[in-house]
Amino acid sequence: MSPINSYKPEGMLITQPENRELTATPAALERAMQQGRILEGIAHLCDSRFALHVDLGCMEGIIPREEALWCRAGEEIKDIAVITRVGKAVCFKVVGFSREGGRTCAILSRRAAQRECAANYISSLRTGDIIPARVTHLEPFGAFVDIGCGISSLLSVDCISVSRISHPRDRFSGGDFIPVVIKQIDREQNRIFVSHRELLGTWEENACRFAVGQTVAGVLRSIESYGVFVELAPNLAGLAELRDNRTSSLDLTVGRSAAVYIKSIIPERMKIKLVLIDTYSGLRTPAQNRYYIDPDVTTHIDRWRYSPANAPKVIETVFTAESA
Repeated sequence: MSPINSYKPEGMLITQPENRELTATPAALERAMQQGRILEGIAHLCDSRFALHVDLGCMEGIIPREEALWCRAGEEIKDIAVITRVGKAVCFKVVGFSREGGRTCAILSRRAAQRECAANYISSLRTGDIIPARVTHLEPFGAFVDIGCGISSLLSVDCISVSRISHPRDRFSGGDFIPVVIKQIDREQNRIFVSHRELLGTWEENACRFAVGQTVAGVLRSIESYGVFVELAPNLAGLAELRDNRTSSLDLTVGRSAAVYIKSIIPERMKIKLVLIDTYSGLRTPAQNRYYIDPDVTTHIDRWRYSPANAPKVIETVFTAESA
């Protein structure tokens, strides 16, 4: 890996003192070009030629359309991929200067920054590595995340948490910085898939936060004929049975907040039995993720087991598979 550049999701460098220093003056930008530094700025305009204009403070920076994105073999730059960078942080390398209309502009290349990131960082990743990511946009099937210099990876909806959700927006918003685990690497297609649920704690780690007899807040995640699954934490849900008339009178809509009484906790069956007390809306924001693995301390895991040791049902992730 380059001793000069660090390869972070876009938006993580822009507030750093070193980034501000290297974009503060024309001389500093010249030095950054000579050193091959990766910098960041805000793209404030996309012109009629689909060139991005970046506010560098000391001068305007321009990323020509062909330099706006590093594409995999066989792929072409799509105009929408350029337009959607407006108003957001973009990484780049300074590749030259030009004088137009009596002013000097810096010519920038986001493609060069991404290509270096792919060669020096992405290529060295292996399954089980824990890395920082930034949520870029959400789809019903998952969240796309930036894992370095704007290079995208898919976090599928089933890998976001153990507790089932109907849409990634139940967990994230665009722009969120989150840790992820490399789940699968397809070297042939140059694609990486990531996971998130392994960082949110095992069943026991989550269940130990609760006790029988407590009444706690949760979110309705699934309505079945035999009961309602209520999420107590992103990796923990319990079942509230539908038995009395009072329960049937409540608004049972997926996504509504709820107050539930904890009736029993059964580790060997990974079950928490609940009594639904009330449902309500408007007071609970999407679940705040609590991480049980510190990415600053632990940067790789080979295996993660969700289920307790004495549970007959085993839920685990083994980080070994990798496409050639």
